[in-house]
Amino acid sequence: MKTSTLRSFLQVHTWVGLIAGLGLFIAFYAGSITVFTEQLHAWEQTETRHAPIESLQQGQALIDAVLAAHPTASERFHLNLPTPHEPRLVLEWDEKRKDGTSLEHHFSLSADGKLQEKNQISELSHFIYRLHYTAGLPASWGLYVLGIVCVLYGLALVSGVVIYAPVMLKSLFALRQGRNLKLFWQDAHNAIGMLSLPFHIIFAWSGAVLAIGTLMLAPFQFLVFDGKLLDIINEDLSLVAPVKASGKSAALISFDDAVARVQAAAPQINIAHMYYHHAGDSNARIEAYGENQQRTLNTMAGVAVDGSTGKILRVQQPENFSIGTGFLRALQTLHFGNYGHVALQWLYFILGLAGAFLFYSGNLLWVEARRKRHQIAQPRNTKWMAQLTLGVCLGCIAGISAVFVTNKFMQLSPQAGDPALWEERSYYAVFFICMIWAFLRAPARAGHELLLLCAALTAAIPVINYAASGEHLLQNLWHGQWVIFSVDTVALIAAYLYWRMAKATLRRGQQGDPNSVWALPQKQTQVQHAEASVTASTAAPKA
Repeated sequence: MKTSTLRSFLQVHTWVGLIAGLGLFIAFYAGSITVFTEQLHAWEQTETRHAPIESLQQGQALIDAVLAAHPTASERFHLNLPTPHEPRLVLEWDEKRKDGTSLEHHFSLSADGKLQEKNQISELSHFIYRLHYTAGLPASWGLYVLGIVCVLYGLALVSGVVIYAPVMLKSLFALRQGRNLKLFWQDAHNAIGMLSLPFHIIFAWSGAVLAIGTLMLAPFQFLVFDGKLLDIINEDLSLVAPVKASGKSAALISFDDAVARVQAAAPQINIAHMYYHHAGDSNARIEAYGENQQRTLNTMAGVAVDGSTGKILRVQQPENFSIGTGFLRALQTLHFGNYGHVALQWLYFILGLAGAFLFYSGNLLWVEARRKRHQIAQPRNTKWMAQLTLGVCLGCIAGISAVFVTNKFMQLSPQAGDPALWEERSYYAVFFICMIWAFLRAPARAGHELLLLCAALTAAIPVINYAASGEHLLQNLWHGQWVIFSVDTVALIAAYLYWRMAKATLRRGQQGDPNSVWALPQKQTQVQHAEASVTASTAAPKA
């Protein structure tokens, strides 16, 4: 390939990586945790850790109690069926207010069968999931921004393979350690990128389709199908077409009857959610969703039932998926790693962290490549990029650790308010404080101090978990609380690694090349004085 062509690919890879890298760091770091979204419920809800799984026999009593207390909930509500990680049977209802806002209600039954409502609950796992697909931007448009970023991400992958594949295949596992840190970071960046390339292709492709797939259909919707494309593919987008209430009252089939009909229509389904529409109307609909217990890529299944007659309206299982549904579900499964069990989840967790390192190291390599080696004063754009990278990446790490800490702090101080609100506030407060700190301090000092903050907040996770639950690390191990034990253990390991990185950053600032944005200002001053002394002694007249 011509040198000019390679140079063009290098420029594309560099600038696309810089533009997309910071958003992708947040998406990957949060995404690695999102792999365990279901398991995190067991960690965030301390009061239900040892509770037995509630019986489905309470389902009808819960529905009757909610509809008696809140008749307008009949328009739309849904049931979350008990799981080992969330043992309660919970009915959720979004109440639409006159001002256009909505209030989310969470209902359950107490031990004596009375209706109880708990609206101020933790949403730790949901918030981290939202970070994954919005990178912390407002959800209304952050999803689309990240979808575009995924397209740029794919472009960076293609250009990176074209540039580095011939060289990397010869020295894939060569990590050149020594005084030249740039070579070490470049080798690590290239090796991780090449070894995890198949997974990155999946993430880029599926991320773009899932985030901006509807926008990609827009040209076909209006230019090819005369506005009828969405009607054609509606079968792939939803289980059944939505219907309006008829205004004619009709008895709603019982919860037990609905469950029995769903399981008869799809014997292998493990029902997780049941959505009710227009309960008590002749057009009532019940949609049940869950997973089929089978070893296939697609496991999601759904059954739609007529809520007044009990007639099965549609059964959607992997074996009868349409081509479009099968393709879409397969992309979702590949993206989130839902086609395997614990071993695959840990693999995706490691790949997510490796991906975050890929974007972090890419930005550092860009900064190092533009270093002026023969002068202390460095270009402003490299300093700004170093500060921006530190602020965004380390701010994300510290912010997510702060969310875990806030979750348990709110359980220690329930009178403080809504846990979900304070969890969100804690992330953004820590994130923007880190951003400001990164631009106020020299990069070497900011990197050292922010990494220490990451280490402190992450190490605080198992400590405050013990304070809130009274269960320490070894106790959770002894009692087989594997989720709790894993979260606390990973937090301690991560805290140790951040502490080691902080020490390495400080050592680099003190002992590394002074002609770098990563050098401590005091060392640069010492070098300047030494150079001035040498110049003065050389210029002094001889006796």
